[in-house]
Amino acid sequence: MTDETLPTYRLDDGVAILTLDDGKANAFSTASLQALEGHLDQAATDGARALVIVGRPGRFSAGFALDEMTRELGEMHALVVRGARFWMRLYGLGVPTVAACTGHALAGGAITLLSCDLRIAADVPAKIGLNEVAIGLTLPKFACALAEDRLHRSALVEATMGAQVYDVAGAQAAGYVDRVVAADDLLDVAVAEARRLGQLDTAAYAGTKANLRADLIERESARVVDDVATMALPVV
Repeated sequence: MTDETLPTYRLDDGVAILTLDDGKANAFSTASLQALEGHLDQAATDGARALVIVGRPGRFSAGFALDEMTRELGEMHALVVRGARFWMRLYGLGVPTVAACTGHALAGGAITLLSCDLRIAADVPAKIGLNEVAIGLTLPKFACALAEDRLHRSALVEATMGAQVYDVAGAQAAGYVDRVVAADDLLDVAVAEARRLGQLDTAAYAGTKANLRADLIERESARVVDDVATMALPVV
């Protein structure tokens, strides 16, 4: 039986579309991350030339699943490591990646935005940001590295140490989002942009992405287990 709360996959004329819709906050659980990893495998098998990640209306993702993050320290560490490895894979994916941010994107949701090449947000009321410090979590090194690489320098301290949460306009100013469009147009615009980017020479795109990001990915992947092992349970 298919679990309808897990992320889904479809291929639209060469564009792989991954949809997050668990009917709630689109949390990243072990099961959802396993599904997403499988979808990345499927996109490669299908020869997708670009990839879109989209949430449900009003919700992109609120981050890690709270039950797994608070139940037991070892379980939390394993989940964060798995998430880190997924985001590092997404960040280095050899095809263009587009985030269609449908609404709230906190913690792991914000990290997903940082991990995609192009980020397009719906013009809706939303909270976007890395709020880890506000709930008693030290932001892991891999997330700090992504923030440093993608956010505007002027916003980096308030967005990380300050746990600043932004509205859509503020998120664009900080560097979480590249474009803002009407909610009804979001997915169409995201897919069109993915298709446009997918028309570029794929080998050249992948090679240039690797030149920009491979060192960061290699460094953070190598130290993620040791770094995450220092994290305490969140305060909720």
